Amino acid sequence: MERGEAPIATPLPGYYSEELNDNFVPDLDAPEEEEEELDGVRLQKVLADAGVASRRASERLIEGGSVSVNGEVVTVLGTRVDPTTDKIEVYGRPLKRGSGQPHVYIMLHKPRGYVTTVSDDQERPTVMELITDVKERVYPVGRLDNGSEGLLLLTNNGDLAFRLTHPSYSVEKEYDVQVDGVPTQQQLEQLRGGITLEEATTQPAQVEVSHVEEGRAWIKFIIHEGRKRQIRRMLEAVGWPLVRRLIRIRVGTLTLGDLKRGEHRPLSLREVNGLLRAVSLPVEEPPAEERRGAGGGRPPAGGRPTFGNRPQFGSGRPAFGSRPPSGDRPSYGSRPPSGDRPSYGSRPPSGGGRSGPPSGGGGRFSPPGRPPFGSRPGGGRPPGGGRPPGGGRDR
Repeated sequence: MERGEAPIATPLPGYYSEELNDNFVPDLDAPEEEEEELDGVRLQKVLADAGVASRRASERLIEGGSVSVNGEVVTVLGTRVDPTTDKIEVYGRPLKRGSGQPHVYIMLHKPRGYVTTVSDDQERPTVMELITDVKERVYPVGRLDNGSEGLLLLTNNGDLAFRLTHPSYSVEKEYDVQVDGVPTQQQLEQLRGGITLEEATTQPAQVEVSHVEEGRAWIKFIIHEGRKRQIRRMLEAVGWPLVRRLIRIRVGTLTLGDLKRGEHRPLSLREVNGLLRAVSLPVEEPPAEERRGAGGGRPPAGGRPTFGNRPQFGSGRPAFGSRPPSGDRPSYGSRPPSGDRPSYGSRPPSGGGRSGPPSGGGGRFSPPGRPPFGSRPGGGRPPGGGRPPGGGRDR
């Protein structure tokens, strides 16, 4: 695509069209974009994230010789460690990961003009001022400079924070970036293949022009790392020193959606577990009261009879072995009177044509209104069912 050639316009989220101050000047001394922990995490950050003390107080603990790593006292600030494998001790006591409190996950739509830190020595506005209603102690995951905006995750889950920012887990971060003009196809290919920076060459990235408005291109970046000011430096290397807007819209499976600038909300359990699965951490279960409710699991008491409280035998149907009273049906083994049915053994002989009562006597079953058994209407045979004398036919 040549400079000035605009791609097909696509609808953009509402936050793209919000009024902004074009005279805003980013503070380049503030933390930039995502400063990924390429060789581990700074020790003072690990202590602060674990709730030992603030970042500055943790630095004083390190300088005072109160912190050891794998049995060795560390006094050099900036020492990097792997909090998942290194044994860290403070005053001789092992560092406990997490505060024992339930994990909290907050998504903030960070505006421009706020630095991504818990506190700032220069008294600049921090992102913590935007979540004053969150009572739990949380901290930002990664960084966005004060001139960038978009999705910022804050949590007290140190393991998740570490893995989301570590390059070995290759978690995608997606940005929408606005620049003056439209990049050429050659420039896009350079950005996709990797840009050589002072410290290293960036990994391959997905880069596309998604929209052009008033001569300014919106470029979509999907990267797996987060070096200091990485996207700005990549664009500067191909001829775009000025970035008008830089918005992070996705981290892994978590998307900014329609959350308005400056607002925040807690993550749903589905969103939390999507991030945990992406970095191979165990998923979290819903609270017990939710598992018993509509969220899954067993229904609350009253929704169905509990074990052992099923209807007792006899409460809604006859008890086992019970039968209706004798007045309702004949008792076991009773039969109709002999006048109503033949007695046992009173069936006709097997030949069917022989006359006379069966051996041993006994009356025949002759219900009223029909001839005796074996007789035929019209006198076709002699009475009693006998044959003519001599065994012949009646001629």
